[in-house]
Amino acid sequence: MKADVLVAEIGSTTTVVNAFNSIHGTNPEFIGQGQAPTSVIDGDVTIGLRSAIEDLKKVTKFNEFSYGELLATSSAAGGLKMTVHGLVYDMTAKAAKEAALGAGAIIHMVTAGKLRRTDLNKIVEIKPNIILIAGGLDYGERDTALENAEKILKLNLGIPVIYAGNCENQEEIREIFKSYNSKLYIVDNVYPKVDMLNVEPTRRVIQSVFEEHIVHAPGMTKVRDMVTGPIIPTPGAVMEAAKVLKEEIGDLMIIDVGGATTDIHSVTDGSEEISRILMAPEPTAKRTVEGDLGVYINRYNVIDRIGVEKLNKDLGFDAAEALETYNAIPKNEKEIKLVERLTLEAVLTAIERHAGSIRKLYGEGAGRKAVAEGKDLTQIKYIIGTGGALTRLPNRIEIMKKISTSGKGTELFPTAEAEVLVDNNYIIASLGVLSRFYPEAALKLMKKSLKIDKE
Repeated sequence: MKADVLVAEIGSTTTVVNAFNSIHGTNPEFIGQGQAPTSVIDGDVTIGLRSAIEDLKKVTKFNEFSYGELLATSSAAGGLKMTVHGLVYDMTAKAAKEAALGAGAIIHMVTAGKLRRTDLNKIVEIKPNIILIAGGLDYGERDTALENAEKILKLNLGIPVIYAGNCENQEEIREIFKSYNSKLYIVDNVYPKVDMLNVEPTRRVIQSVFEEHIVHAPGMTKVRDMVTGPIIPTPGAVMEAAKVLKEEIGDLMIIDVGGATTDIHSVTDGSEEISRILMAPEPTAKRTVEGDLGVYINRYNVIDRIGVEKLNKDLGFDAAEALETYNAIPKNEKEIKLVERLTLEAVLTAIERHAGSIRKLYGEGAGRKAVAEGKDLTQIKYIIGTGGALTRLPNRIEIMKKISTSGKGTELFPTAEAEVLVDNNYIIASLGVLSRFYPEAALKLMKKSLKIDKE
């Protein structure tokens, strides 16, 4: 048996390999999935990758198994760590942050204004993979970004730097970094005009930089030799899939509740009514990652949010009983109920942080005025669950349906009309990578996994 394409998802703890066939035909197929522990601790992630391929052979029951192409996503070695530095937080710093998150980065630090000594110390401590400098509208303020660039240069970190600020600074930035011991990337301004975001160029460059420079997990250089296409951050691959799917079926959001984090990707412009009262622009494609909301590694953070007494009441038994034996994947009825309750809390909390809201402002002589802040999700047509929890738990659909009824009336949440879909094959991230080369096949495979037919 020969598969057309394998896509490897090399995570911090698990490596998953998905196999696809008939990619060049009218009816592409998902053959099967293999997995194995990621082998960072062994000093070579290709060990885990090859083990996952062996597991795939067992799953598909093919003794002889080969493949044509190998593509990959990775969040090994702690993912793509970035620090972001802008001028005004609600403008350029926020825009730069949106660009980085949408590309699949993990943001460890965001600053606004001129960097202080304590900021510089923190950057050194974080050891980012990439630094993003922004600041100033085009033909506006120039000095802050230039001063920050000079300070970052002196840190001599030897990592890629991306500049996405005032276009008037581009030549000066090149001059500042002309002797830098790593690469400098100049990109169009992420916030070129008031109330205008331009994050996509920066997102594309971040993903390109990731593939070229950020292969620090032990053995990742060997993976680069094995892979025939790009290696992109796993969350960035999910965003790619979300954008491709949105063009086909309409406004949507994808939720992934994992053991350590909860990620939400939304692709929607929202309603015209809300856009007229929006205080600051939001990107069409937005990602948020909640590093404190996970159902295994960060389970106690979620339990603290619920409260032990309420959790026990909701479950109908002492949660400590299930926690004694719970080990990443729930094995019995009590563990499943516990993880479902934790997943619900993670989903509703993450949605609250991702979505915007309406609030009233009081002005002299004008009475109360309604304004909107944050991402408008009211036009979302589809809520899609991916990841282990939202593709495998028995009550996954019911959990996602509670999103529309969980607010207090001022939140810009999806409505009850939004349809809940499940990535049944757990392949959306892989298909985000596949869409780079085979967009039609990737789209058809997504629709099969989601069990929708809109040919």
